[in-house]
Amino acid sequence: MKYEPLLQDMLTERLSVRGMTCANCASTVTSALESLDGVASADVNAATEEARVEYDPEGVSLSAIYEAIEDAGYEGVTDRHRIDVADMHCANCAETIASNLEGMAGVLSAEVNYATDDATVTYNPATVTQADLFDGIEAAGYSPVRPSGDDEESEESASDVARNQEITKQLRLVAFGAAFSIPLLLMMAGELFAPGSFPESILGVPMGWIAFGLATPVQVVLGREFYRNSYTALFRNRTANMDVLIALGSTTAYGYSVAVLLGAIPGGLYFDSAALILLFITLGNYLEARSKGQAGDAMRELLEMEAETATLIGPDGSEREVDRTEVQVGDILKVRPGERIPTDGEVIGGESAVDESMVTGESVPVERGPGDEVLGGTINENGVLRVRATRVGEDSTVQRIVELVREAQSRQPDVQRLADRISAHFVPAVIINALFWGGLWFLFPQQLAGFVEMLPIWGLIAGGPAIVGGTVSTVEFAIVVFASAVLIACPCALGLATPAATMVGTAIGARNGVLFAGGDVLERVRDVQTVIFDKTGTLTEGSMAVSDVIVSEPRADGGLLTEQSIDQDELLRLAASAESGSEHPIARAIVSAAADRDLEVGEPETFENEPGRGITATVDGRELHLGNRKLLQEAGIELGPLEDQLTELEAAGKTGIVVAVDGQVAGIVATADTVKESAKAAVEQLQDRGIDVWMLTGDNERTARSVAEVVGIPSTNIRAEVLPAEKASVVREIQDASGDAMMVGDGVNDAPALTEAAVGAAIGSGTDVAIEAGDVTLVRDDPRDVLKAIRLSVATLQKIRQNLFWALGYNTVMIPLASLGLLQPVAAAAAMASSSVSVLTNSLTFRNYTPDHDYQLLGRFRR
Repeated sequence: MKYEPLLQDMLTERLSVRGMTCANCASTVTSALESLDGVASADVNAATEEARVEYDPEGVSLSAIYEAIEDAGYEGVTDRHRIDVADMHCANCAETIASNLEGMAGVLSAEVNYATDDATVTYNPATVTQADLFDGIEAAGYSPVRPSGDDEESEESASDVARNQEITKQLRLVAFGAAFSIPLLLMMAGELFAPGSFPESILGVPMGWIAFGLATPVQVVLGREFYRNSYTALFRNRTANMDVLIALGSTTAYGYSVAVLLGAIPGGLYFDSAALILLFITLGNYLEARSKGQAGDAMRELLEMEAETATLIGPDGSEREVDRTEVQVGDILKVRPGERIPTDGEVIGGESAVDESMVTGESVPVERGPGDEVLGGTINENGVLRVRATRVGEDSTVQRIVELVREAQSRQPDVQRLADRISAHFVPAVIINALFWGGLWFLFPQQLAGFVEMLPIWGLIAGGPAIVGGTVSTVEFAIVVFASAVLIACPCALGLATPAATMVGTAIGARNGVLFAGGDVLERVRDVQTVIFDKTGTLTEGSMAVSDVIVSEPRADGGLLTEQSIDQDELLRLAASAESGSEHPIARAIVSAAADRDLEVGEPETFENEPGRGITATVDGRELHLGNRKLLQEAGIELGPLEDQLTELEAAGKTGIVVAVDGQVAGIVATADTVKESAKAAVEQLQDRGIDVWMLTGDNERTARSVAEVVGIPSTNIRAEVLPAEKASVVREIQDASGDAMMVGDGVNDAPALTEAAVGAAIGSGTDVAIEAGDVTLVRDDPRDVLKAIRLSVATLQKIRQNLFWALGYNTVMIPLASLGLLQPVAAAAAMASSSVSVLTNSLTFRNYTPDHDYQLLGRFRR
């Protein structure tokens, strides 16, 4: 039945669709969209690659529309932008901004992080601009940081300026508040410890009016921000946040005192409490802003390690210094000893040791010479290098790492969902609780006082209401309980618990060459019970080299070549010509061996790849088959006497490529790959943690067993001769039998397996950080970094649990104490301010942790 919503409920979205080539494509997309409940009509044009969708936002979301396009096999174009927000005060602020952005037409999703003070928005660029997003944040009552220019550096600069301005502003407010509040604090101390020590008036002005004169500037200057934010939250966003609690508590104390001072009601003065509440909260905001800045230091260190200038070599050999941002791909750069390499590139001249520790975590400088890749931001230790720029700007390794870390910090673990659900209802529940207990104390003071006196804790504030022998009236005591119960609750600590730890954990990972795709990945890595390694390039070096060239002997009976004998050079030349267009490591090894022998390598007339088997090609008019036993069996070609030699090569850990010419076996080209020195240690340490280790490879069984024996993987945990298309199903089988698995591969041929695993880890070599198939990118080519990822996951989740314990424990214990009349409002405010700072401080305690060992809370480490 056709969907027919009310016309006034309809929205029209115009979006770009990639991948359409004909009218049938447009028809497919149209059908997919109109099949969604909530979509009234869809008009798709293949020529302009656009779709116009009329839909009811109450019936279907924009993200569901994009998912339908993707499920149909096409791509709906989206953009993603990160915006710094200068004045969030709690997790409720983040939730308000996210809701406001997601309510905008054209926005698919918004993730707002209170710990990092930013919002990451995915949107339809055809209908939404970045200016619209800024306006959306401002409409929610908050201040987006607008960059001074269009480039990334200006955005970072604006963010740093905003952060420093916030710290400076809060410090000035603290200084102003302290100047007026310290006299009030001294007056409070005098009342408590030396009654009568202060005169009743100074220069004829009663002390009550002096207290009013001191508290009022604090209420106006420090309280203004809380009042403004409370108004925005309550009347514009229809929600309540931490500012509402602070404004309620402070205003209750101040307003009650003014009423008493004017003689409207009897009671005591609480001007000191009103001022000190705002001072302590503002001090907490200042310390929190500083702590957030420290937590983001690792990110800034990554950005700051990029060189500011570069020495450009012109076509005529002249040299000139330019800004790094002016470097283009293909430019030739000169890097002197001690200088930072300006951008990613390839060494074309000179040799030197390069310190890559800031990118890969590798402490030992690595030798680099002609043909080697170097990374921007790394330090040239000694010799002069000439480098051809290969990646610049946002494509550079450092910028990619920064982007991945930001992405990770915006995606929170599942455990955060519990905290978010609690925070969403926290402030209203606190206000209701405060009203409830204030009312109970007003109605039943004797019964409640009797109950509290039975508890083995300290006594009631001011001894309780006068009706039970205390020094304040019942009304006054009820108001004090209300103010304390409002002020003691802290949603900020709960909202900071997870993102603060995630922010530090992902930054530590970036410093040590381990990049997590998100906080949710950090959580999953901890639960890994099985690690599955791809063989080539992961446990082995992956740089294959030809080790043997074996030629078949001709036979008179026609069983093998009879017309002419093929010597080693001719066999290698034919094989290299057939493989010349392939990027496979074995193919490159064969071509390289032919070049070393100065053989003339041509190009094949025909070429066909047989995944997991080999290739077929035509060279010089001759039909060639190069591959394993499966390829030859399918072609009906027998190995004959070469079977034994092939078996011997495989038993020695070599990969034998059988070469058949015109349907008959001509010989074998064997390649060998060396096992990485660190592979055995990695497998051993994983097994010591109780993790099951497997090896998955497309290579033959004998070669796989040879490598497994060297690194210590049991023969029962080997899966060999697995085609790339089959790897995902094998990973699924292993997970079903052994629990959540981490698949470790190169991120290209292993992409389906990486996606299928609970955690996919793409192992790289410094410049491969853009691999998108993996949940974790290991920047170094070292399997031991799998241990780093696991240790870091465990450490970060340990910090998150500690933070949640303190945040939930704090509120669980302190709210009842305040409700029972056992906490002064000033003490409640001080505790509220310190709770958020304590969570941030706890997260910062492992900033300098290096995941070479397990993290221990008390500073002790074990393997």
